[in-house]
Amino acid sequence: MTAPELSIPVHGVPCWVSLMTRDLRAAEDFYATVLGWSFRSGSLGEGFSVAHVDGLPVAGLGRIAAGLPTSVAWTPYFAVDDADGAAARVRERGATIAVGPIRLGPGRGAVGADREGAGFGFWEGRTPPWSLGRDNTPASLELRTSHPFDSAIFYAEVFGWASGEPGGCEVGYAYGQDAVVVRQGGHTVATLRGGGDGASPDPRLRPRWHVRFEVDDLEGVVDAARRAGGTVSPPVETPADGAESVISDPDGGIFTVCVRRGPGGLD
Repeated sequence: MTAPELSIPVHGVPCWVSLMTRDLRAAEDFYATVLGWSFRSGSLGEGFSVAHVDGLPVAGLGRIAAGLPTSVAWTPYFAVDDADGAAARVRERGATIAVGPIRLGPGRGAVGADREGAGFGFWEGRTPPWSLGRDNTPASLELRTSHPFDSAIFYAEVFGWASGEPGGCEVGYAYGQDAVVVRQGGHTVATLRGGGDGASPDPRLRPRWHVRFEVDDLEGVVDAARRAGGTVSPPVETPADGAESVISDPDGGIFTVCVRRGPGGLD
């Protein structure tokens, strides 16, 4: 991704997703096989790559450096105007910062965890031309947590949701989905639901941000993931989003695949 292709995202919105993994090349092979991604060097330096579909950026992959206190995980990043200020707000509210803020290529980023342990990141600076639910970017981000309303207040205070600023994020409750919904520009950019269990031995059930990718052939993707060494859950029907399956790649990175919706993407 070259500098002219980068842009400054709106404060508070999801602006990128990235997988931190122990074996970058093995991860590239897995996601190329399962999701059809190709990879190019990004602007963050050695140890990072950017996944593309049809020439457009989808997600980032990065190698976990030795000694870095970061686990294998898919992590959503939210745009901020000031990474240091965002880090301070995270700590003030009883959550943690694991890495950063540090300078990476065209910006500064940090990775932390909310009060229930769900990992997330934030980014100050330019990003690829990327919009959630458009083209082949993730279809949606969903936080599974034990206290969605408390979590919504936490993230709203950290990222300025519901601030009333022009172009900013709005927060509401979707009764039909029993979820807190974050919208920007008329589109849903994040959903916060209950059901996360911090005591569960199953990492898929612990509080976490779930990154969901749309696919045309759910059964084919599930089969490809299994054959490539991943662990998959049987596809299930969800009231709001249709059929989906949770997949863990061979290194433990958990993501969700769902059936592609019609033109228009997110509502």
